[in-house]
Amino acid sequence: RRRAAEETAFVVDEVTQLVVNAYQHSKVNQWNTNVVEQTSSQLTKLGKPLKYIVTCVIMQKNGAGLHMASSCFWDSSADRSCTVRWENKTMYCVVGTFGLCIGPPSPACDLPPVVHLLTPAMN
Repeated sequence: RRRAAEETAFVVDEVTQLVVNAYQHSKVNQWNTNVVEQTSSQLTKLGKPLKYIVTCVIMQKNGAGLHMASSCFWDSSADRSCTVRWENKTMYCVVGTFGLCIGPPSPACDLPPVVHLLTPAMN
């Protein structure tokens, strides 16, 4: 389920810091690793009773199409997902996160607005 930017658990500015450079094939694996590890780390620090699944796609901007889909059997009253797309002149970065509530649904499972979680390290 997609939420408004102010309600997401990501900060686009931080994604920007991770991928400030022009697309470089030799750096994509490290950028992907940095994005998913830092996102997971920041989400874990929220202390929510959630298990997280984080995905990242970094694609060179060359006119090719990209279509993505995901599916999950979950409890819509407690589980959450968020997708953030960032781009610059040479690439796209799409980060998807699923937060699956551990135990019975509760307000503690809700993801708070934290739109600056994905930052630094893609140099």
